[in-house]
Amino acid sequence: MKKVLLLFSGLLLLGCSKAGSPPSSLPDRTGKLCGDKPNCVSTIELRDDFKLPPFELNQQGVESWQTIIDIALSLPGAGLGQQENGYIRIECRSRIFGFIDDFEIRQHDNMLIVRSESRTGYSDFGVNRKRAEQFRHQLLAAGLLKSQ
Repeated sequence: MKKVLLLFSGLLLLGCSKAGSPPSSLPDRTGKLCGDKPNCVSTIELRDDFKLPPFELNQQGVESWQTIIDIALSLPGAGLGQQENGYIRIECRSRIFGFIDDFEIRQHDNMLIVRSESRTGYSDFGVNRKRAEQFRHQLLAAGLLKSQ
């Protein structure tokens, strides 16, 4: 078992650089669909493996952009990457290997466009979907989303 774990860990390290080369600034990719690698999810995707259900804000949510930012920054490993009017990119660093995923949110009227993608590697083992759903749960708990 120990040998299998060592082999698996070694393959992971060979397939991915530690954190990817952090660019000084990534463009807003909330309007971009995911590629073919299973390491991305988005609310604008139509393919089942990549799509997230919509994040529909209630009136309180529409008026609470700073609270939305604070909730996103409370996600595990989260740090501010980029922020503009109605847009934020959070860099979520994994605890063990230090891989970085980009978690992006853009407010468009009463909707949040949410996209989460790993910078490196092929599969994310469902981490980006779990992060997006954790974010949804926290927004619901804060009373910012319409009930589903």
